[in-house]
Amino acid sequence: MTSQTAIPTETDSLGTATPEASTQVRVWDPLVRIFHWSLAAGFATAFIVEDDLLGVHVWAGYLVLTLIAVRLVWGVIGTRHARFSDFVRGPDEIRAYLADVLRFRAKHYLGHNPAGGAMILLLLLAVTATGLSGMALYGAQEFAGPLAGLMSGIPESWGESLEEVHEVLANFTLVLVIVHLVGVVFSSLSHGENLIGAMITGFKRREG
Repeated sequence: MTSQTAIPTETDSLGTATPEASTQVRVWDPLVRIFHWSLAAGFATAFIVEDDLLGVHVWAGYLVLTLIAVRLVWGVIGTRHARFSDFVRGPDEIRAYLADVLRFRAKHYLGHNPAGGAMILLLLLAVTATGLSGMALYGAQEFAGPLAGLMSGIPESWGESLEEVHEVLANFTLVLVIVHLVGVVFSSLSHGENLIGAMITGFKRREG
């Protein structure tokens, strides 16, 4: 399977396989990696330009929602570590993992760890809610977009409330992104591996 395929083994001057190279396995398939960085770029673009470049903001939002739709499908039919069944864990397992993190004895996972899996779900939900609220706001204030017909004729006060909700959700998503980055850096240092690099190359280290 793709997730279990080791990269070509490096050799030393005597032609002996080096242990470090032989423990690298492909974990993240191309679709997962493209989704990850495209979603980051789409959200960052929409957040930075805001209403100053409304057209760019709107199309970045459409891109983000499309990416999430694709990822939801891939989370069911995709490769092993891309599937939700591989990293979605119950509350007890998540709490136990976080307790081990505080004791600096957290288990190493080839795919997402329990806390990382929970963060992925939170980010997917937050970004989706942000995108849908933005689409509703676009229909209410600009009378455009897929929800224009549904939002036409609503009171102006509703439009103002939608704008506040959209901003709160966007800021909440940004907070989640920051927490996610902190978790990635902490986990990378704890286990001595480059998780950011792994999301670029697709390869991670298999322990043992």
